Amino acid sequence: MTLDLSRFHQTFFDESFEGLDTMEAALLRLDPAAVDAETINTIFRAAHSIKGGSGTFGFTAVASFTHLLETLLDQMRSGKRVVTAENVDLLLKSSDALRELLHAAQDAREVNVQLIARHQLALETTLATDGSSAAPVAATPAPEVATELAVMDEPVKGWNIRFLPQPSLFRSGNEPMRILRELATLGALSAEPVLEQGLKLADTNPEEAHLGWQLQLASGVSEAVVREVFSWVEDECTLQIEPLAEPIKAAEPKPGKPQLTVIEGGKSDDRRASPDRRAGERRNEAAASSSAAAATSNGGGSIRVPTEKIDLLINLVGELVITQAMLAQQASTLDPALCEKLLAGLGQLDRNTRQLQESVMSIRMLPMDFVFSRFPRLVHDLAAKLGKQIRLDTIGADTELDKSVIEKIADPLTHLVRNSLDHGIETPEERMAAGKPAEGSITLKASHRGGNIVIEIIDDGRGLNRSKILAKARSNGLDVSEAMSDSEVNQLIFAPGFSTAEVVTDVSGRGVGMDVVKKNILALNGQVDLASKPGQGTHITIRLPLTLAILDGMSIGVGNEVFIVPLASVVESLQARREDVRTVGGAGRVVRVRNEMVPLMALHDLVQLPINTAPEHNLFILIESEGRKLALAVDELLGQQQVVVKSLESNYRRVPYMSGATILGDGRVALILDAAELVRRTAPSLAA
Repeated sequence: MTLDLSRFHQTFFDESFEGLDTMEAALLRLDPAAVDAETINTIFRAAHSIKGGSGTFGFTAVASFTHLLETLLDQMRSGKRVVTAENVDLLLKSSDALRELLHAAQDAREVNVQLIARHQLALETTLATDGSSAAPVAATPAPEVATELAVMDEPVKGWNIRFLPQPSLFRSGNEPMRILRELATLGALSAEPVLEQGLKLADTNPEEAHLGWQLQLASGVSEAVVREVFSWVEDECTLQIEPLAEPIKAAEPKPGKPQLTVIEGGKSDDRRASPDRRAGERRNEAAASSSAAAATSNGGGSIRVPTEKIDLLINLVGELVITQAMLAQQASTLDPALCEKLLAGLGQLDRNTRQLQESVMSIRMLPMDFVFSRFPRLVHDLAAKLGKQIRLDTIGADTELDKSVIEKIADPLTHLVRNSLDHGIETPEERMAAGKPAEGSITLKASHRGGNIVIEIIDDGRGLNRSKILAKARSNGLDVSEAMSDSEVNQLIFAPGFSTAEVVTDVSGRGVGMDVVKKNILALNGQVDLASKPGQGTHITIRLPLTLAILDGMSIGVGNEVFIVPLASVVESLQARREDVRTVGGAGRVVRVRNEMVPLMALHDLVQLPINTAPEHNLFILIESEGRKLALAVDELLGQQQVVVKSLESNYRRVPYMSGATILGDGRVALILDAAELVRRTAPSLAA
């Protein structure tokens, strides 16, 4: 019976990438000036788990590389090697290489050999030096990197190893079989027992080692890596390591001699169907099952579920909500006295449906830490590259947001943080000359406000330069004036191709990105605002809906149709006096709202529907987006409600000024207005 471990591969990769994230976060916390032992242990455990899993599943290149990481970390936690900033940086870069190895194994593609070779060489060179100094222990050059990392057609060679433990090895608490397990993570291993000459069973002592091994390891790792496996027993054994001339093969059974076993990543290739073999298979199956159970749980009994299944569940719950609304609509015409039990049952259905909807939606909710966790490394690397001292603070990392929103907000946030690093925070010399501390700060903050989440990016840098922005806007052909408010001037940086950077770098300065940032945020039905004080810093505020699947909206009537306006975009609704509505230059209308002239658009004109009310009715809702307002004239206000959002593109086609659709309780389809597009396309022309 052969155990198929491939079904556990995805779980292994999921946990390995989580382990890498844990390693990276802990490395960024590791302060060489005040080393925390538990932090090093956390990093070591993560590396050890990845190494063990990769060895089990036969990913020998991953296991080989991780073994080097583990060795370096083991020296640090045991006190044999001093923790330095250089070693921490090496481990961070090595974690990037390990991530590349895992991605290559997951995608079944060739690995970036040059990248891995460079980092393996750096690790092996470091391991060949004394931990308390930079002087090499041996004068020999650094070993060649593992050729196993490339996909090659020719056989991989390795090492002949003779390992004879001293009889006293057991008494020191060591276990020689650990050597074989660790070697098996480096490549294909064959092991043949070597017995003492003339040994009789009656003469053996269970507290002493009487068995040695003749080993052959098929792997391109260096001799230094192989010797490192034996480092913890080097004083209690006889060890010979010589290059392997030919790749190893499984030996045929020979009468009277111990069976030679070929091990690849912990899997035996011994074909004998012996009782011991069958027992071993049962143990392997049990271990794999246990591994799967552990891999699919995270702490308090949680399980991994593909997002496709969750999306399907959410869609089904959405359909249930719509069906329940339809039933409630029909039930509203029934006589309560005659249908008391039916109405009570529908009321209970309504309560259960809402609870089910909230519970299912909570499954998709993830903490903002899923996004925030990427920034410590980003700030660490870019600050070093730019020669700046920057501290990153995160607040509200446990604030939850829908997974679909988190995935789409990650890139805009990354660009905004990079801009703060490059344009916002000054160099230490500039900050000290301005009376500031040499270390700048960037704060990422997330919080719930009403039905939205608010994400803030705050830095204490130089702030925005109003005159420079206006000058750049004029050179780009934008219509600007000195009379513009600071808020309006700040919004100019979101124009396509806009950048005030004097030098173009590989970090920023090409004017590509801020317009995309705003576009992506608006596509999420969100808003972005920017405030800045020269010399004090910049404060960017992003407001987003908690989920894209459900929307809090205002129902409005136009003609015989119903439309939904996102409640987050609605400022107010009111009825204007006839004298408050004016025509501007024959090009459009405006309405006076508390001494402010706001562009006015009749929604029935926009969607080409007949109006049901007299022109002097003047009922409208005021919406706002991107710092600009627009008044929409409507026939009637129907109330507020929570709707299930359906994609127009997936179910029909793109409709101008509409961001989606929903199904009402009476079965009709209601379009959801895109407030940002309405303001962007109509307000400027009406105000001209």
